[in-house]
Amino acid sequence: MKKFSAASILCAFLFLQGYAQESRKVVPFNDNWSFRKGALTTDKNQPDTGWVNVTVPHTWNNKDMQEGKNFYAGEACYRKVFTVDSSLKGKRLFLRFEGVGSVAGLYVNNRLIGEHKGSYSAFCFEITHSVKYGAENTIVVKANNTAREDVLPINHFLFGIFGGIYRPVSLLVTNDINITTTDYASPGIYIRQGEISDKKAAISVTAKIENKQLHHKDVVIQTIIKDRQGKQVAINSKKVNVSPQGINIIHQDLVVGNPHLWNGLKDPYLYSLTTSVVADGKALDAVTQPLGIRRFEVVPGKGFFLNGKPYIMHGVTRHQEWQDCGNALTNAQHKADLDMIREIGATTIRFAHYQQAEYLYSQCDSMGFVIWAEIPFVNNASGKEGDNAKQQMTELIRQNFNHPAIYVWGLHNEVYSKTPDEHVAVLTRQLNDVAKTEDPDRYTTAVTGYGEMDRPANLAADIQGMNRYYGWYEGKIEDLEGWVKGLEQKYPDYKLMLTEYGADGNINQHTDTLSTNFNPVNGQFFPETYQTATHVKQWAIIEKHPYIAASYLWNTFEFAVPMWNRGGVNARNLKGLITYDRKQKKDAFFWYKANWNPEPMIYIAERRNNIRKQANVKVEVFSNLEKVTLSVNGGAPMTASAGANNKDFLFDPIVLKPGNNTITATGIRNGKVFTDTITWQLQASE
Repeated sequence: MKKFSAASILCAFLFLQGYAQESRKVVPFNDNWSFRKGALTTDKNQPDTGWVNVTVPHTWNNKDMQEGKNFYAGEACYRKVFTVDSSLKGKRLFLRFEGVGSVAGLYVNNRLIGEHKGSYSAFCFEITHSVKYGAENTIVVKANNTAREDVLPINHFLFGIFGGIYRPVSLLVTNDINITTTDYASPGIYIRQGEISDKKAAISVTAKIENKQLHHKDVVIQTIIKDRQGKQVAINSKKVNVSPQGINIIHQDLVVGNPHLWNGLKDPYLYSLTTSVVADGKALDAVTQPLGIRRFEVVPGKGFFLNGKPYIMHGVTRHQEWQDCGNALTNAQHKADLDMIREIGATTIRFAHYQQAEYLYSQCDSMGFVIWAEIPFVNNASGKEGDNAKQQMTELIRQNFNHPAIYVWGLHNEVYSKTPDEHVAVLTRQLNDVAKTEDPDRYTTAVTGYGEMDRPANLAADIQGMNRYYGWYEGKIEDLEGWVKGLEQKYPDYKLMLTEYGADGNINQHTDTLSTNFNPVNGQFFPETYQTATHVKQWAIIEKHPYIAASYLWNTFEFAVPMWNRGGVNARNLKGLITYDRKQKKDAFFWYKANWNPEPMIYIAERRNNIRKQANVKVEVFSNLEKVTLSVNGGAPMTASAGANNKDFLFDPIVLKPGNNTITATGIRNGKVFTDTITWQLQASE
């Protein structure tokens, strides 16, 4: 196995956390791992074989979990051998893992350093006193993705818990006085925003400082805010005598005059905020975080407000997995997902049902998405997950506290109690207390799968989220209208969000009629036609009701559900508007693009339903253009009849000729002509 010097890597690859000075070094620790399924061999008489070389991020379920329920869930091991240069003696060394599925044990030179429970949050362990300086060291990570009643999520039912070191790993090197790295793997500084206006912004920072020297030490804690051009706009310096006992908690207040506000997609302006520990004229440590100055507000009956102005919440949801990759994604793949979400015209994202990649949240800060972050308390409860739920809630908040894009912390999704005194309701109140204690400034939310406001497990949170699948799991597509009207009348002062809605759609299945004669629980016919109709009709209802402060369609992307076999594709949730491999965008994607994205577009639906048996057909066009017309086989342009709203154009009836038919839709904006053309084939009746 290839061995390397930590000191040589520091020279070749070191970079600083954020924009910090050369006091802290963060070294990528992703190469030269070996991997093996199964437990580590402890019998010296048994050969230690079966290891393969891998690069992190890595998951062992990138294939089998996408094929069905016979995937591998159990223990596997990762091993890495490296040398720590003797020059690093006197420094503090930490290993920080951004995500390991699902329960991880870290061993350094056969010594257990610690265990972490939960696949989706980061963890950081100090290894200073366990490594050998100037010698070889062996690191082993034992990972296990078996579902457990005491670790969220407690089953693989709604989505699979992928195993492995599936997010990046870093080696952190600090001085013996440093901003903490082990406070639930947080940045160690926490930025709060007080009074925010166009004239001034009140910013407060809390830093947690550790002193591992023998004595108290006089230091200066300096916090500087800089604008995008690197110009200093605020500074606070405080002399502190840091104690070698416990954690030193330092508070600082700053004011930014005439701030440039973070304004969502329109203008996601970011400052940088750097907190440094300075002693004897030298920076001992420094951490830089993004600062987007903004103010969120949800007003019952009126919607969402950003910086005091109405902000339309066109929302989508996202799972962190790709076909053949599982959840071991590169930053380029995360960015590709965000770019497609940007294309559809979404302004807000619900990252469900768990904490997602740090890179992803950072990109949302800089791209301007308003985002929802939540823990994986989802689908079911065991009564044994309370401690882990509170741990993951704390990790989610502390690790992501400084991301300006986040407006709400999600406590749970579709877990229930019949009375306020039962386990889920009590635990939800405890989670809300954790969230409000950790972060008094953001909203909390809990999500129910029922359409009732007074569910016992949900009223502890600031915002009531409801998942409504009318026309799929219950009722008719149009029933969404009566549901929201009823809540508007009965609960006018409540904050409500529609947190999931939609239908499955297999791009290889179509129908010329919208019959509901299928079984969405285990049926095998989920035509894309029906998915499109669901979104067309329901978005037209949602947009008329500002009482729904935000809506989140389910889901942007198809994802694996290893326990399911539905809709003609095994182990797949087909509710995504984009296929699992990201290669095809379904008709519903373009419906929302026409409604949400102001860029000119025109799109003919049902293009994959291109073999027709009947001559008389309906053509549906989605467009945000003017004067939309349709021609068939070069004939005279036809005008549309009214659809669900002014982005939906219906042409009915259209008469096809035997054989191929060329259908062209045309629209105009500012004198420029845009077209879309498809071909349908009319087959002769047998």
